[in-house]
Amino acid sequence: MMKIKKNCPVIRSIKNFSEPLFNSFSQIMLQENALTGFLFLAGLYVGHWYFGLAALLAVVSGVLTAVLLRFPKAEIKAGLYGFSAALTGVALLVLFEARPFLWLLVIIGGVLSSLLQRLFIVLKIPAFTFPFIVVSWFLVFFIRNFTDIMPSSAVAGMSENGLLDWLLTSTNGFGQVIFQGSALPGTMFFVAVFFNNPVAALFGLAASSLGAAISLGLGQELNVVQTGLFGFNAVLTAIVFSGQTRKNVAQAFVGVILTIALHHLFLQCNFFEGVGGVFTFPFVVATWLMLWMIHLAGRIGKIKSLK
Repeated sequence: MMKIKKNCPVIRSIKNFSEPLFNSFSQIMLQENALTGFLFLAGLYVGHWYFGLAALLAVVSGVLTAVLLRFPKAEIKAGLYGFSAALTGVALLVLFEARPFLWLLVIIGGVLSSLLQRLFIVLKIPAFTFPFIVVSWFLVFFIRNFTDIMPSSAVAGMSENGLLDWLLTSTNGFGQVIFQGSALPGTMFFVAVFFNNPVAALFGLAASSLGAAISLGLGQELNVVQTGLFGFNAVLTAIVFSGQTRKNVAQAFVGVILTIALHHLFLQCNFFEGVGGVFTFPFVVATWLMLWMIHLAGRIGKIKSLK
């Protein structure tokens, strides 16, 4: 029986491409772990096969763009040029009917997300999911105004599990990061993050719970809150500032409160409805503000120490 050599060019090529591919999925929640990324992709297929396919197609487009344009190999391997692409791909399939032209736009979205991500890296600005937001807003506006593609009849994340959904509201916040609101995908995403970084996963879980509780207090409908729609931005912010020190807890708490406040504020702005919604914009703005405040506090501290 013929043995396959470990250094076989075909095997090596598959490994060299699969690693950035799955890392791209894991980077959606700021992780770098191929198994975590695989679980994310599997969770999308559990939600619906075309969510998984759209994400995979967009990621391949984004990674291939990075490879062909010879972006730094370490950044490609880390998955930095695929995670925004994945979010863009799923967003389009959530919002619109799966027509042939839409699949072409999924590919275009993957390419544009990769290019925009490169721009932010060159400028040394932490983009987080901002490339996904900008590209998705642009494509949603284009589709609604210049094509005949109809809105999707499916309501992503609105499930009928009753008590189970209520018990799993916090993990549903993880699901909604990638537009999934039912129990199983959200739980899979939480487990995937926990596998790579238990502390980050628990911070995210607490943030999702806090987002749900505050939203209920502000009068949001129970069945909508249960799907995690008011927790997913908070999950991402909590993961960014997660850690094992009191400082991490304080920064995460302030960041999460700011994220939740911005999320509700942006929901009142009709402009975002015209381009598909707020997406993860509250997370990005809140995190930018937090990083700026932390940087400013550090500079003030250095000045005081010199006196």
